[in-house]
Amino acid sequence: MPSDDGRIRLLVILGEGGHTKEMLTLVDMLGDDIAYGYIVIEDDEVSEHKIRRPGPVYRVRRPRDKAHHLLWDTLKTLHSGWQALRVLLRFRPQAVLSSGPSVAVPACVLARILGCRVIFVETGSRVSALSTTGRIIYRVAHLFFVQWPELESRYPKAIYAGRLF
Repeated sequence: MPSDDGRIRLLVILGEGGHTKEMLTLVDMLGDDIAYGYIVIEDDEVSEHKIRRPGPVYRVRRPRDKAHHLLWDTLKTLHSGWQALRVLLRFRPQAVLSSGPSVAVPACVLARILGCRVIFVETGSRVSALSTTGRIIYRVAHLFFVQWPELESRYPKAIYAGRLF
């Protein structure tokens, strides 16, 4: 559903560090003709302050930590998915855009189920193989961009459109 002023509603999933930098660089390229909303990890103190294009910011729990534990990661992923579902139902985006933090997995899968377009940009740090998130979202995304031509040749659905920075 378009925003009240007719603009496309785009939900941008920010990670930390490089994921945020890549997504906000792309948001700047897309410009002001879009109604933006943002998902930010709840304990990320930095990403929200870097947003330059206004829009609501929604906090979501990190689905997994560096120390993996199958049971806790599963429970945290379910909780993150529940929070992402609430964001999707509240913001009603027409598309979801991400570069690969783990929070993108439940959000993008649910977005696809709800009929939203899923646009994924594999992070520029991945030159010869997809990230774990990329391997999962590859099956879900409507558009799947890579930043290195080596990845385009390995993944038929991938689109190489150059580097973000």
